[in-house]
Amino acid sequence: MALPLDENTRSIIKACIPALEVHGLAITTEMYRRLLIDPDIRSYFNLSHQADGSQARALAGAVLAYARHIDDPGVLGAAIERIAEKHVGLTVQPGHYPLVGTAFLGAIGEVLGDAATPEILEAWGHAYWFLADILIAREAEISASHGAMRGGWTGWRSFFVKKRVVECADVISFVLAPVDGQPVMRHLPGQFLSFRFHVPGHDAQSRNYSISSAPDDEAYRISVRRIPGGLVSNWLHDEAKEGTMLEVSAPAGDFILTGPAGAPVVLISGGIGATPMIAMLDTLLGCPQKPAVQYIHCDANRDRDAFARHIQHLGGHEQMTAELFYTRSAPAAGPQAPQTHIHDGRIPMEWLAGTVDPDATCYICGPDDFMRATVDALRTAGIPPSRIRYEYFGSGDDLT
Repeated sequence: MALPLDENTRSIIKACIPALEVHGLAITTEMYRRLLIDPDIRSYFNLSHQADGSQARALAGAVLAYARHIDDPGVLGAAIERIAEKHVGLTVQPGHYPLVGTAFLGAIGEVLGDAATPEILEAWGHAYWFLADILIAREAEISASHGAMRGGWTGWRSFFVKKRVVECADVISFVLAPVDGQPVMRHLPGQFLSFRFHVPGHDAQSRNYSISSAPDDEAYRISVRRIPGGLVSNWLHDEAKEGTMLEVSAPAGDFILTGPAGAPVVLISGGIGATPMIAMLDTLLGCPQKPAVQYIHCDANRDRDAFARHIQHLGGHEQMTAELFYTRSAPAAGPQAPQTHIHDGRIPMEWLAGTVDPDATCYICGPDDFMRATVDALRTAGIPPSRIRYEYFGSGDDLT
């Protein structure tokens, strides 16, 4: 158990808030520079998030939030849980934490110079290990639970591409089955898989992809959009044929269905953010309680909507209504499935606020700006924060 921080340490951390507001990004950028010198450590990171600075920005925001809430870090519990889930997916080990701590404190000293007194560095050392001990303990609990489940495992497990399906012009789905032929752990709809890829000519690459299928005991499905210049997405599209072997860790993530059985649900997504929503949708439509589901999705056009055919197929389901928004094309002509409506343009936030069931739990996934606007609209509509859940792709910027 992590020992509580003493009053002197907390006072020093709070006194550093103005410096973090000015220099936080420089500190986290320097920290990552130090860490990524080691190729083994580098393999745990999505380097595209390093190149565009998004991961450093996300960590700078997290460090600032930690300092602001140092008297009551319990309010950061949801963020800590998300971090722990991602660490377990990436197979982060307790032995990595001293390396991160050394890089973090070294970065503080480098950026702040003489202002980083021994007292300040000592306080941040205590604060770092207080949080690290919480994460280490929680990650051990999650890993133990994975190993104890039927079909569960810890670390990396070998899977092969059992089937690949072209969903649209730039999205391919990959059905993945374990090489050992044994059952797989039934994921919770909305969770993701973590992968370690070995792309020729490059260091090992880590990525997370949401599972886009309802739970079963035999396989998982991921649906990957080709990103221009994206090392891993292009390799998957071009090289991952049926039979290709992949290293996969157990399903993780806390973006999962949490509302009462039978309560209404709204699924709101943008672009490839639909992937966890499809897993949720297919699960909800199979529930004996028959909850009402509103599926609201925005994409460039129907040709880029990876799951348009699937939604049309489900459109006559009595539990479900679907609202599909396409920003670069007029509504499609011809008959549509019952209770499925196609719109031209982006999702109007005023329309959204007046359309969602006020008693529903809302799940949101997509680009950051899309999610921020959606969360704001739902809050304006009076949906309480406890019933607004979201998942962000990328480096992990929060929406608080």
